[in-house]
Amino acid sequence: MVTQPSFSSVVDDILLSNVPRGKGKGRAQTIDFLSANIVNDKQKWPVKNFRDLVEKFKKDHVENKELPQVNFGGYVKFNLPEKPFIKPTFKNQQDEIQENVQPPNLPSKSTAIYDRDWLLRQSRQVIENNASLDLDERQLCADLFTILRSGDSDDSIQITLVELLGYDAFDFISESISNRSTIVHNIMRMSDYDERRQQQQHVLLQPNKSAQANTEARRPVYGTQLIIQSEKELKEEKKLRKEQKKALKANNKGEDDATTVSMNILGFDGEDLRQARENALLSASQAPLFSSNYKSKPAISYPHIYQSAQSGGTLSIFGTRYALPAGTMREEFNDYEETTIPVPKIAPVRAGERRIPISEMDSLARGAFKAYETLNRVQSIVYPIAYETNENMLVCAPTGAGKTDVAMLTVLRCLSQFCSPPPRKGTTEIDFTIAKNDFKIVYVAPMKALAAEVVEKMSKRLKFLGVSVRELTGDMQLTKAEISATQFIVTTPEKWDVITRKGTGDVELTQKVKLLIIDEVHLLHEDRGAVIESIIARTLRQVESSQSLIRIVGLSATLPNYVDVAAFLRVNPYQGLFYFDNGFRPVPLEQHFLGIKGKPNSVQSSERMNRACFDKVSELVKNGHQVMVFVHARKETVKTAQVLREEVANEAIGEYFDCASSESYGRFKKEVSRSRNKELKELFQYGFGIHHAGMLRSDRSLTEKMFQDGAIKVLCCTSTLAWGVNLPAYAVVIKGTQVYDSTKGSFVDLSILDVLQIFGRAGRPQYESHGVGYILTTHDRLSHYISAITQQHPIESKFIENIVDNLNAEISLGTVANIDEAVAWLSYTYLYVRMKKNPMIYGMDHAEPLNDPLLGRKRHEIITMAARRLAECQMIVFDETTGYLLSKDLGRIASNFYIKHTSIEIFNTIMKSRMTEADVLSMMSMSSEFDQIKSRDNEHQELKKLLDNSCACDIRGGTEDTHGKVNILLQAYISNSFIDDFALVSDCAYVAQNSGRIARALFEIALHRNWAPTASVLLQINKAIEKRMWTFQHPLRQMGLPHDVINKLENRTHEIPIEEMREMNPDELGELVHHNRMGMIISKCVDQFPMLTLDARIAPITRNVLKVELTITPDFVWNDRIHGSVEPWYIWAEDSENTEIYYSEYFLLYKRQLGEPIKLTFTVPLVEPLPSEIYIYAVSDRWLGAETILPVPFKHLILPQLYPSHTDLLDLRPLPITALKNAMLEEIYAEQFTHFNPVQTQIFHTLYNTNYNALVSAPTGSGKTVAAELAMWAAFRDRPGSKVVYIAPMKALVKERIADWNKRFTGLMNKRLVELTDDVRLSFKSIESADIIITTPEKWDSISRGWQKRNYMQNISCVIVDEIHLLGTDRGSGLEVIVSRMNHIRSQLDQNMRMVGLSAVLANATDLANWLGIDKSGLFNFGHSVRPVPLEIYVDGFPGKHYSPRMATMNKPAYAAIKTHSPAEPVIVFVPSRRQIRLTVQDLIAYCGMEDNPRQWLHMRDDEMEMILSQINDDLLRMSLAFGIGLYHTGLKESDRKIVEELYLNLKIQILIATSTLAWNVNLPAHLVIVKGTEFYNYEEHRYIDFPITDVLQMMGRAGRPHFDNTGIARIFVQDSKKNYYKTFLHEPFHVESSLHEFLDNHINAEIVGGTIKTKQDAMDYLAWTYFYRRLQQNPTYYGLEDTSQRSINEFMSGMICDVTQRLEEAGRIKVVDDFKLVPHTPSRTASSNLDE
Repeated sequence: MVTQPSFSSVVDDILLSNVPRGKGKGRAQTIDFLSANIVNDKQKWPVKNFRDLVEKFKKDHVENKELPQVNFGGYVKFNLPEKPFIKPTFKNQQDEIQENVQPPNLPSKSTAIYDRDWLLRQSRQVIENNASLDLDERQLCADLFTILRSGDSDDSIQITLVELLGYDAFDFISESISNRSTIVHNIMRMSDYDERRQQQQHVLLQPNKSAQANTEARRPVYGTQLIIQSEKELKEEKKLRKEQKKALKANNKGEDDATTVSMNILGFDGEDLRQARENALLSASQAPLFSSNYKSKPAISYPHIYQSAQSGGTLSIFGTRYALPAGTMREEFNDYEETTIPVPKIAPVRAGERRIPISEMDSLARGAFKAYETLNRVQSIVYPIAYETNENMLVCAPTGAGKTDVAMLTVLRCLSQFCSPPPRKGTTEIDFTIAKNDFKIVYVAPMKALAAEVVEKMSKRLKFLGVSVRELTGDMQLTKAEISATQFIVTTPEKWDVITRKGTGDVELTQKVKLLIIDEVHLLHEDRGAVIESIIARTLRQVESSQSLIRIVGLSATLPNYVDVAAFLRVNPYQGLFYFDNGFRPVPLEQHFLGIKGKPNSVQSSERMNRACFDKVSELVKNGHQVMVFVHARKETVKTAQVLREEVANEAIGEYFDCASSESYGRFKKEVSRSRNKELKELFQYGFGIHHAGMLRSDRSLTEKMFQDGAIKVLCCTSTLAWGVNLPAYAVVIKGTQVYDSTKGSFVDLSILDVLQIFGRAGRPQYESHGVGYILTTHDRLSHYISAITQQHPIESKFIENIVDNLNAEISLGTVANIDEAVAWLSYTYLYVRMKKNPMIYGMDHAEPLNDPLLGRKRHEIITMAARRLAECQMIVFDETTGYLLSKDLGRIASNFYIKHTSIEIFNTIMKSRMTEADVLSMMSMSSEFDQIKSRDNEHQELKKLLDNSCACDIRGGTEDTHGKVNILLQAYISNSFIDDFALVSDCAYVAQNSGRIARALFEIALHRNWAPTASVLLQINKAIEKRMWTFQHPLRQMGLPHDVINKLENRTHEIPIEEMREMNPDELGELVHHNRMGMIISKCVDQFPMLTLDARIAPITRNVLKVELTITPDFVWNDRIHGSVEPWYIWAEDSENTEIYYSEYFLLYKRQLGEPIKLTFTVPLVEPLPSEIYIYAVSDRWLGAETILPVPFKHLILPQLYPSHTDLLDLRPLPITALKNAMLEEIYAEQFTHFNPVQTQIFHTLYNTNYNALVSAPTGSGKTVAAELAMWAAFRDRPGSKVVYIAPMKALVKERIADWNKRFTGLMNKRLVELTDDVRLSFKSIESADIIITTPEKWDSISRGWQKRNYMQNISCVIVDEIHLLGTDRGSGLEVIVSRMNHIRSQLDQNMRMVGLSAVLANATDLANWLGIDKSGLFNFGHSVRPVPLEIYVDGFPGKHYSPRMATMNKPAYAAIKTHSPAEPVIVFVPSRRQIRLTVQDLIAYCGMEDNPRQWLHMRDDEMEMILSQINDDLLRMSLAFGIGLYHTGLKESDRKIVEELYLNLKIQILIATSTLAWNVNLPAHLVIVKGTEFYNYEEHRYIDFPITDVLQMMGRAGRPHFDNTGIARIFVQDSKKNYYKTFLHEPFHVESSLHEFLDNHINAEIVGGTIKTKQDAMDYLAWTYFYRRLQQNPTYYGLEDTSQRSINEFMSGMICDVTQRLEEAGRIKVVDDFKLVPHTPSRTASSNLDE
């Protein structure tokens, strides 16, 4: 029995029968009307419910709809319902279904209609709840529909939707997935997308048929449809469908993607959606990169952004890609694909915009723009900011828009600020003067060729002002004098980086820069961009640190993310940011991009490129235009021209290229016939020309004129024509984009800069309304050039790739001293700007900017990694605990010579103390600077030939590897070998350019490591590269003699050295080369060849240190043309085994020093057993073969004896002042202390309770002044009424003692004190009545000479000589004479005259004590350790051959030392001169300005300081005091100095900067003393010489305050070559030798005039009392004595006396009678000139 199915089961079957079957995404598009994701359970709907629902629907709707009359057999009109009226839903529980079944017109979730409107509504709601989506509702709707209709599983699309919408929209996601099929079905049912596509296909395949079907109203398909077809018809239909698909594919190659299809299905207009997408992107421009719920800010509109709508080839500020410009066409051809970008529309004129007439400008600007009537649009718009403000600027404009004149406006603005009086408007008269020495302008151009062009243009236009414009590049070096005389310097990024790396040192340049112009700043995204970032970041930091204005102006082509670049340049976007799109190009450009098909560099690809080039050129020429075809090699110009000519002949279109009709054709034909360039002659008759740098200048000029006058149609040229010559054409064609780059060692893409420059030559303003530019590239590079030229990508930073080397440069420069400063430095870079905007590309998570907006952690990580790398390479010292970064010699050398850290790592491994030339060349070739050079198969043959013929040294590694190739090319360069292959020529130039720099760096490294053999070889190799000659070739090769003459000299069996040739006369020299007439020329060359003669005198200071006095005498004829203004030499001393350099110095020989002996003094260490000799070398820094070697034998060297150890400081109980047993004295000292210090306690008994002579040697600050006072009170106690003489070697010490003792002693002790110096006039009565005489050696010398006649001389009970260790200095001879005289007087008197000497710690105190007549009980020679406040001494070496730059590099370390050692304690900084005071205080104030508390060193209220400042006379002092810094020098008024002293002593100001000459005057203690520089300029010798070591010790002695400090700190800043010397002598006792023998003439003469010496025997006896006589026996070699026997000593002294008297007689001072008696010419009493008798 068959069971009748229920109605519900039938409905179920109907519904289920329509579920689609099959596979693939496309199936989802054909779901039928009622298909849904139906749950088919056993329980069904009751039939009654279904019927009731249908009846209810009819009842509600029939009355509103009138059914039309139906005529069967006719057309049926059918009204499609707007929405599906029901959605069948099946649940397990029947009652739930019954409850949910409601009429569809009631709003209920259960009856939601899942169609397009529902999805759009839901999209809108999602966007309102989640603003971070940044999508338009239609766009989101399309995206959701694309996901839903895909073939992915429900689980898969659930994940996709959650990622898109987030978990907040989970309910919506669940509902969408549950009703997925319904949504898709309903939307597809309502769409006419399929029909429209079919119609398009139908029209495409049957274009001639009626379009009736297209216009017919769409009718629904209802009822059962049957189509009966035969098998043949089925086959035809299948074939037709295939053809349709094929045709559609050919018509629309880039078929719409899934989202576009979804848009069309949903009925959204594509243009509307694209606009919506662009609006969304624009609104998102300010949104953060990370996910957040913050509302997006509206896009900021800046006033000077002249940009068409955000469609076309532009990007949002954020940098997201948009479509290409409207109207862009893409065409497909067999050989290539072509994309054409149409001519842009001219930018509309804004309201208020006008051209600025030149007549409105002031006289300064009018002079520079006198060839103009008005500025162009771009210049007029920027004029108010460029010329009337000092705002930083970024000007982005297309090529040819006049950016160079914008730069000129900023230059003129800079000049106007240094005009006096300011320029006036309304006149052209130059009635002002420019302070040309007060400023520098720097223009950084990307290429040397462009730099030369800028120099030429700017020079012409600024000539009327007398402003000097010079080029400073690798090719054009400037001397210091030339730099000083130049106001406008044009340079390249790399050159300016090198200059600014070498310290704030070059004051003439870096510190005077007022305007920095960076041209083509969009190169930031290329490999060289890191250099541009580095120099701009350095300039920005300099502006902040120096608090000076340096205006930065960036010029750029149109770039997408200009706001980022403006932020990097610190440009105010509302003022200085200018963006001009292509609508401002003077001649609009139509751009064609051709992608040649085929494998790049294949023969087929080359042929296709030639064919495409011909097609475009011929088409242009047929239209009557001239064309420039740019290629990238010289040979390629001829090759391309010949290929085009052949094609023209094959196509028989020669008449279009014929220029015979040109007016000047005949004239040019004659000129061409005279040319020796056969290709030029051959091609001219066919209408072609060639142009490249290898042609003669005359031929290039001729070609330029011919093209300009229309005598040739096509010009094939290299890019040098685009850069160097302004020669426009209607159309330019760039044929190929592969260019050989020697820095990469391979072919690379033609730079966008070159492309823009070449395209800039397209279009002639006076002839055409627009220009045309073609670029022919391989298909794989097509998209690269389209996106780059149309600015489709934001420019990113390349800084991270060079971070290690750039960090090293900043550390060595001193601008970065720790990790925190390095992190801050990174914030000045473009890298930092882009990391915040686009973190993913820099290896960061997109959420990182949210968690760390300032990227502090990321920057810290980058810096730490770079610092570790530098530390591994031994370039810096990196303390990870404290974060300190300290540059080492290797790091400084690498920075100065631009050496990569990877190269330093290689050198550390390979470099040894002994290396041959072959070793050195091999090591240099392994440098990472050459890593990119590759050895190519086609070069091996030529390299092998060069290896055989040109290499003087062995090659390690063959022609196949990089190192071998570099080595061969370097030796070929030195050998002047001819190289044929173009790529090899380029590689060779690159190798040579870098090798000189690397060799110089390696030489510096060897010199710092004291490796003599390696240093010598490296210096020779460096000169060999510079001179392009080998060390074994004759030195006269450098003098420019003819080759045949040089060859004759070199080919002789016995090589004639320069020294031997100097002894020949011109005739002999002529015979030497078999050319008599050349004899005189060779003779001049030999005389002019630089040579020095050396003479050395050695003197041992101790058994371990030898002093060398080197006398240098120039021995050549100076020729300004050959030698310039200075000849540099290296002087170094080597050990006898030629392995170690003991001392080295860079010595500059000036023309004025010619013929005069120049003296250098230095010390070398001595090691026992003594070597046989040492060698002193003088090697020219420029000339090969110019060196002198002087052996210094030690045969007669006698070392001084070892000295006894120091006096031990006993552990005694401090002595109270009651031990004085004098109430008045106790009262005096009670104001200062209650107990004597340990040193004073130990010497108290000897000085106060005995009458022994005494010598107290102790460190400065040990209380020696109290020792002098104890001796003085003992003298007054034991001999009342006697006199005490206190002798201080300098007036400053005299005045200090006068002030102190007057204040303390004269009242209570009732003692009369007088000052006896040249500054004070005293009568004899005043001296007679004085108890204490304080005087200088010179004054006491003049008085004591007549001691027999002066009674008060015999009433002296005690002579105190302070700072007696100054005997060994220049001023010590006077001290020695008076002490000798006092010894003599003491021996002549009955009464005892006590001698007390006070000194620094001495090495040979016993000798000094013996001379003073002091026995063991009176000798106290304490060591450095007894100082009451222990002293920490740090000696810091600073590199640099020149004084001023080296001193400038010390300022930052000085500031760091204050912050480290004494942030809140008093500091004294000693500098050599007043100028250095000014420079130091300016820098310290600048560094303070960068701190949170700039007045950290001022410890008083503002109102108090204001009152004090009103009393200050000196302007600089007034400025510095406001920051807590005092100045102290002799140029200050006495009142100012008193104020400074008071403020410092009362701790109101913390820093005191004083000149070194006042070290003896300043009795102001400090916690920290910084000795900034140990050299001063000696005007007699015209050079910088070292301070006496005693002065340095005195300065150091001011460190450490008793009762306040536990330790004192001294930082000594010296030249690095002298660091070891100071380390030795500052930590060891001072060695005192006599200087009397150097000044003996004056003293003997004075004694003869005074009557003390009357015969030579008297002179001998006189010398016997001196310290000189005693030291002569102890250290004979020091004084030139070779034997210590008594006879030798007598002979030596006798000879010395004879020499002195002879010189005095020759000078007319004395008369020698009978070779024995000495008679003065004008006898007179010797007395002080200011003494009144």
